Amino acid sequence: MNRLNLKKLAAAGMLTAIAVVLSSISIPVGASRCYPVQHLINVMAGVFLGPLYGVSMAFCTSLIRNLMGTGSLLAFPGSMVGAFLCGMLYKKTGHLSLAYLGEILGTGVLGALLCYPVAVFFMGKETAVFAYVIPFLMSTAAGTCIAAVLTGALNRSGAMDYMKRALEVHAV
Repeated sequence: MNRLNLKKLAAAGMLTAIAVVLSSISIPVGASRCYPVQHLINVMAGVFLGPLYGVSMAFCTSLIRNLMGTGSLLAFPGSMVGAFLCGMLYKKTGHLSLAYLGEILGTGVLGALLCYPVAVFFMGKETAVFAYVIPFLMSTAAGTCIAAVLTGALNRSGAMDYMKRALEVHAV
């Protein structure tokens, strides 16, 4: 039976707080803006905490941002699917490159496609099915590149293994 891991719960809470606080950081890309912090945090959560805590963290971040008026309902499917796929691929394979791919495909394609019914039925927007794919792909690519640099440095320094061991549950 899985027990609640208080270390992972605390880490997920800290990642949620970071994502909420830094959610206003954007990078101009052509005529649009990318908000990469959520994607960076999704990768960190997926790699260090796994898919369940990653999805929970993404949900809490989206919920808090919506309650604060700084997010939209579209944040839910995009961030949650990306965090899940990133965490699941990393858990199954242990390869960082597949975690990055999971975030990009999960958010940029699957999450973007799931935004269509949310936009139409819950937000009353008339939009095309693929309307969110390009903007979501640009944003998740930027955040995932930042995460790749950060996790790559952590991996090379040995800090990544130390952090993973620190989050493990030990029988008492």
